[in-house]
Amino acid sequence: MMEIVKMPSEMTAWSRKERSLGHSIGFVPTMGFFHEGHLALMRLAGQRADKVVASLFVNPTQFGPHEDLSNYPSDVARDCQLAEESGVAVLFVPDAETMYPEGACTTVAVNGLTRNLCGVDRPGHFDGVTTIVTKLFNIVQPDLAVFGRKDFQQLVVIRQMCRDLNIGVKIVGHPIVREADGLAMSSRNSYLTDSLREAALSLSRAIQLARKQTASGERDPGIMAASVRTLIDSYPDTAIDYIQFVDQHDLKAVKTITCDTVLALAVKIGGKVRLIDNGFLLDKDS
Repeated sequence: MMEIVKMPSEMTAWSRKERSLGHSIGFVPTMGFFHEGHLALMRLAGQRADKVVASLFVNPTQFGPHEDLSNYPSDVARDCQLAEESGVAVLFVPDAETMYPEGACTTVAVNGLTRNLCGVDRPGHFDGVTTIVTKLFNIVQPDLAVFGRKDFQQLVVIRQMCRDLNIGVKIVGHPIVREADGLAMSSRNSYLTDSLREAALSLSRAIQLARKQTASGERDPGIMAASVRTLIDSYPDTAIDYIQFVDQHDLKAVKTITCDTVLALAVKIGGKVRLIDNGFLLDKDS
């Protein structure tokens, strides 16, 4: 039966006990409102480790002043059931006061990798992400942690953070999990009406268009970006934040498409719902 733990000290004690028994620990940090994408991460963690811990914490420090922190979707009872069915041994559910006690003043920042893509439109977001992930790693003490590739920049940033700070947690990336129509699974998809969902499909269709162009021999990211922009703009209720062709390792813009190139997209749907998506264009499928 899955345990629900709220206090960091209890979580750490559980992990230390399991490790003393020779059990490896896989970890999946989340903000809750689980969908099949989250559950796939939990199942992968269960394949790679003896015990799985998932955290459910809507981290306030990664939200900007005009973002959806107060309205972020939540259904804790449903999340508990889904996590247990997916093989999670412990669901760690701390509150904000516990994770950020009065007087806390330390931030973990990864420079460079956080300056483009989502870092432009969401200043401070990645500092919030890397700080909370570091705290969770210290509390849970996992052997490995699984993150979805939908948040590709986040995945690259966390890997860099672990290298730089000698954090001995293996970071595992899981391919993007999509709906049957191609929409990348996201908790924020719950905000979409039927008409806005059609507009949201412009992201995955833009990636498919870019892949077709690449398969036909196109390698110029400028030409492909123009085509992608035209496609997304053809849908009502879309506003492009960015269209970027970047190297998968350093997230810098590329001058020609290679096997390491990722097309990264961020689009606001209906003026409020900001969705991201990405995909490799040659040889790899994300």
